[in-house]
Parts: sequence; C-alpha cells; structure tokens
Amino acid sequence: MDGRELARRIVERATAEAAAFTERTGGAPCLATVLVGDDPASRTYVRMKQARCAKAGISSRPVALPAATSTAQLVATITELSEDPGVHGILLQHPVGPHLDERAAFEAIAPGKDVDGVTARSFAAMALGTPGFTSCTPGGIVRLLDEYGVDPAGRRAVVVGRSAILGRPMGLLLLGRDATVTYAHSRTRDLAEVVREADILIAAVGKPRFIRGADVKPGAVVIDAGYNPGNVGDVDFESVRHRAGLITPVPGGVGPMTVAVLLAQTVAAARSATAQ
Repeated sequence: MDGRELARRIVERATAEAAAFTERTGGAPCLATVLVGDDPASRTYVRMKQARCAKAGISSRPVALPAATSTAQLVATITELSEDPGVHGILLQHPVGPHLDERAAFEAIAPGKDVDGVTARSFAAMALGTPGFTSCTPGGIVRLLDEYGVDPAGRRAVVVGRSAILGRPMGLLLLGRDATVTYAHSRTRDLAEVVREADILIAAVGKPRFIRGADVKPGAVVIDAGYNPGNVGDVDFESVRHRAGLITPVPGGVGPMTVAVLLAQTVAAARSATAQ
C-alpha cells in the first residue's frame, strides 16, 4: 500500500487550497509548532513538518521552549497561540518531558486549531462521528484503506496499541466504519491468538518487528503504524508480506499520510476560521 502517492495527491490538493486562501485573504494558512526541550529527534520532526508546510504554501510559526518549562508556562504559551487569529493550527510536538502534564497542554489547544487531533473534543468527535479533526496518523490510515478499497464493515479489526493519539482513536474510527474492533496491548492474554484473528491489523505498539509472519492471518490487511530507529516498523515486513493481502511498508506507507493529513487539516482550519 503506497502511502507516498496518495499523500502526494492530498498535499497537492491542500497546496491549491492554501494558494486560493492566500489570494482571498492576503495571508497564508499558519501552523504553529511548539517544541519543548532540545531532543534531536523531535527537532528533526519539527523541521521536516515546517519544510513540508513551506512547500505547500502554509506558513509556520516555530515556538521553542526550554526543557525546564513548567506545565503552567506551556499551557500559557498554547493558550496565547489559541487566541491569536493569525494562527490557524497548533501542533505540540510530543512526547514532552516527563515533568509536564501533556494532557493539560493538549487541552489548551482551541478545538478549531487542533489540527493534530489530540484534544478530548477531537477524540469525542472521532468516537461519535461528529465534525472535527482526526488524529493525523489514524486519519491517514483510514484514507489509505479507502484508497485501496478496503471496507472495514463486518471485518474483525485488531489494533495492537492503545496510545491516546494513535491506537485508541484508530479503533474508534474503525468502529465508526462498522468494523468489529479489538484492542490488544501488553496485558492482553494470548496476544498472538488475538492478532491471528484480524482481517485488518493495525500495528501501533512501538516495538521493532513485533508482528511476524506466523502471527498474521493469510490475506489480512496489515497496517504498520510503527516507526523505530533505523527506519524499522512494528511489522517484520519480509515475513509478513508473503501472508498479507495488503501491507504498508516502512518507510513509505503510513508516515507520509500523517504529514499529508496534518497539512490538509491546517488548511481546513484556516478556511473554517475565515468563514465565521
């Protein structure tokens, strides 16, 4: 399943919409990126997202805070961005430091600017099927399933992982498509047996090559949402691809879709803000 090609088309459409927005309003859609500390990987991710924004005609406003920033200071910064009409989307690069209340920081993001889909309101929208922004990786996965004609209705979907920004919202979006959803995680008994029942398998556990060929039902759709050092996913691609009906590679599968959805939702947020 080629995420690069679909992501290219989504970004192409977002770029055209950003250009139209800029022509109409005199200013480009703006994404604020908030980074706490100096973690090299996080800095790299933020720079990459800023570069993608620039190519799509979206301005970025980087906000770098010291590692010693308190939760109150972080919340105040995000609240200020939420109240700034020149900012249309807010991305808090996560994870933040262990001394910070990440959930409190997420909830400081105004719902209309939550283009990363991390607030409780966005989570509720995904659960209830009401208008709102999706978490970017799960939202990208749903678009990828649609692109390849994979209808979750009536199928057994297993999500391995239960993080608040990936595993949990992924299961809700699949449930909204009438899949029968099982969440599996570190405390799941007989995990391998649960995984083997999946018609659609989402690997989001954060362990390199955790899912192997023998774990996969023949013909299953396997989505590798993991990314580990060395460009390695949560799925052992070589052993699984011979059993799966469809499979996403790492890199080139889910990753490009995550960024594409972020850009598309930023443009959508800008358009919505100026339509009010």
